[in-house]
Amino acid sequence: MGRRSDHSRAELEELILATGSALIAESGLGGFSAREVARRIGYSIGTIHNVFGTADRLIAAINTRSFAAWAESLRERLEAAGPDGDRIAVLVEGYFGFAREYPHLWTAIFDHRLPPDSGLTEADETGRSLLTRIVVEEIAYAVGHPVDDNLATLARSLIATVHGHCAFAISGAWALMGEAAPEAAALARVRETLAARAAR
Repeated sequence: MGRRSDHSRAELEELILATGSALIAESGLGGFSAREVARRIGYSIGTIHNVFGTADRLIAAINTRSFAAWAESLRERLEAAGPDGDRIAVLVEGYFGFAREYPHLWTAIFDHRLPPDSGLTEADETGRSLLTRIVVEEIAYAVGHPVDDNLATLARSLIATVHGHCAFAISGAWALMGEAAPEAAALARVRETLAARAAR
């Protein structure tokens, strides 16, 4: 039987998220089971559904939690670098660093899809936007241009460039192509793009 009165709803939500995140970190998205999360916390599967609705909703919330941890990691790295540090290098290193330290959590962010009739909650949308916002602001600073739609599009394109290099590195595809330094290559592509943008 579940320990239904042991935690408030807020405490229970955090317990489920933390346990679900740990399970994905251990076993990947393929090894995730809401029933296993319930077993680990000592509640029934019905409790998971009462709090999150579906397993897909729970995974989406776990991924939002991963985004938040990733954004916080980037903030910490940028603060350590200071205003005069190589902040673009810090962004690229932070992207690769999170993926290397938490490969299953990082992969789950991009592999999970909600059903077509189910969108992200407002809280999920807000939580996931933090990472992109950090990058947009740093790109704006690097090229000396205020944030606008064009600059935000540029930042998202650079995220995609770094992501492609990182995904190939994590999967091992980069090594199969005979390349040994995906992070350095990603940083070089970003620097080239920013130099061209700044020169306009």
